[in-house]
Amino acid sequence: MPVESPVTSPRDLGEAFALLAAAPARPIAGGTDLMVALTGELGEPPERILDLWRLDELRGIAIDGDAISLGALTTYTEIRRSALCGEHLPVLVEAAATIGAAQIQNRGTIGGNIANASPAGDTLPVFLAADAVFVLGSVRGERDVPADEFWPGYRQTALAPDELLLRIRVPLLAGREMRFRKVGTRRAQSISKVVVALGWRDGAASAPLAPVSPWADVRLALGSVAATPIRATATEAVLEGRPPTPETADQAAETLAAEIHPIDDVRSTAEYRRLVAARVLHRLIREAGGW
Repeated sequence: MPVESPVTSPRDLGEAFALLAAAPARPIAGGTDLMVALTGELGEPPERILDLWRLDELRGIAIDGDAISLGALTTYTEIRRSALCGEHLPVLVEAAATIGAAQIQNRGTIGGNIANASPAGDTLPVFLAADAVFVLGSVRGERDVPADEFWPGYRQTALAPDELLLRIRVPLLAGREMRFRKVGTRRAQSISKVVVALGWRDGAASAPLAPVSPWADVRLALGSVAATPIRATATEAVLEGRPPTPETADQAAETLAAEIHPIDDVRSTAEYRRLVAARVLHRLIREAGGW
């Protein structure tokens, strides 16, 4: 009697939805995290695997109304080479360039990084700071989940067992600026110790006579400093409506150091993460202010 394969490769998205609805399975895309999962180091290894790699319906980067849309199977290499990402979301291009080596970037996908839900996922703070929306799908249809509601706990997501992440929509906001910084043990192939993504819009209209334009709609997101990617809302409040001056940077960095509560682990200490996150934020503000 033939042995049933634990890996299934659906022919289209409808078949993938039906397979997930019929029996639990671990969806994979590039599979760069699969070997870790098979060791059982992050819990029980999956009994069934749903290979999504052939589903072209989950690929592509396009302008969709007032947003840029990225299919869940978009690889880091495709992001780095995308003219649309370079024009509208260069911060994501910068983040994609920090992930792994060429082999990982060729195979690893943005959807996998999001659904894997590691607090050290390098692109996750970017999506938080960009107010991204994740489009999920199943046999029941599609639904939208904002990035700040997608990771409720450590390695947990808002995905139901029969749902897939289909695409990511990042709103195109006039005047939005974003910055990204990753700190690791080395410059390449390094798991992050701290990741910071900062976004804002020029608030000159609210203070037309100010020598330096104040910031509006500030978003500050971090990875590797909590059980999930987080928004530093108290620090955002310090930055909101203020220009990127030395005084603002000092107060924001001090607030961030008090706001976050990292852990000690094999990659770093809590104190290092707390201090480095504050210094990185200070530097990003300094760069934006040109001083």
